[in-house]
Amino acid sequence: MLLLSRSDLARVLAFDDYVQGVEEAFRLHAQGRSLSPQLMHVDALDGEFHAKGGGLFLERSFFALKANGSFFRNPVTHRLPAIQGAILLFDAATGVPLALLESGEITVQRTGAATAVAARWLARPCSRVATICGCGRQGHVQLRALRHVLPIDCVHAWDADPAAAETLATAARSAGLSAHVASDLASAVAASDVVVTCTPSRHPFVRRVWLRAGTFVAAIGADSPGKQELDADVLAPPARVVVDLLGQASRVGELQHALTRGVVPDASQLTELGAIVSGQCPGRQSDDEVIVFDATGTAIQDVAAAAMAYHRAVRDRVGMDWDPRA
Repeated sequence: MLLLSRSDLARVLAFDDYVQGVEEAFRLHAQGRSLSPQLMHVDALDGEFHAKGGGLFLERSFFALKANGSFFRNPVTHRLPAIQGAILLFDAATGVPLALLESGEITVQRTGAATAVAARWLARPCSRVATICGCGRQGHVQLRALRHVLPIDCVHAWDADPAAAETLATAARSAGLSAHVASDLASAVAASDVVVTCTPSRHPFVRRVWLRAGTFVAAIGADSPGKQELDADVLAPPARVVVDLLGQASRVGELQHALTRGVVPDASQLTELGAIVSGQCPGRQSDDEVIVFDATGTAIQDVAAAAMAYHRAVRDRVGMDWDPRA
């Protein structure tokens, strides 16, 4: 079995690799070429644990099981990453364990990659102004993801910690963008073509009345029961809601609150991202559509990234071999 550290993963995978792998994962899932993704959530003191498992039929079949601890106070209270864990990659045809991979790097990058894929299909191609809500590491990756597929040249940074917002704004300016710390979130959202929310919030802070026609909203933070960043009305018709996985989003995403409130009466009519990238459903159909991408983070993204990393590492002789049977 191959052991791959965070630095090993950074050596073998670039961000564009994550984008390509994640898009292919959603396409394969829509085509019925995946093993049913599953999610387990466990609350913990000051944090939570997620276990996600699923498989893909690539050039060979793979299954991956990821266990992550998410402790969002870690950077301040313990000087540790907010997300830590591991991914165990298997040959899905034989059950042989192939690799054990550090999961924090994959989780952060594949989450950004899903936004890039969704924005490519669902945002207006001319989108130039973005608001990023949540300016930790994921916020930086989200901005990179948007710029990967859109001509973003202006960003509004918003965070409960003004210093974090200033850090993102400074990084954006260094990259040649016009960047501002958003003291008034309503005004920032109203001026934006794209809005990304990537916080651990359990209370909605983005309102429907702030969104102008044509806005693309990528809601990233809600990935467990009770989390919420968008007011439920944001998902109400005529807004279009696209989810990563319908069953999962109904339980842990922004969709959970829209269903409880009754503003989305029939979740079965919603579209999964895979149906769009596979050509089964259209992407954006007009410049005036408000489109919400409800992203809960899926096991198929982890499988795609882990399998690609495994292949690259074997090819390039990266990582450390370990025989668990020894």
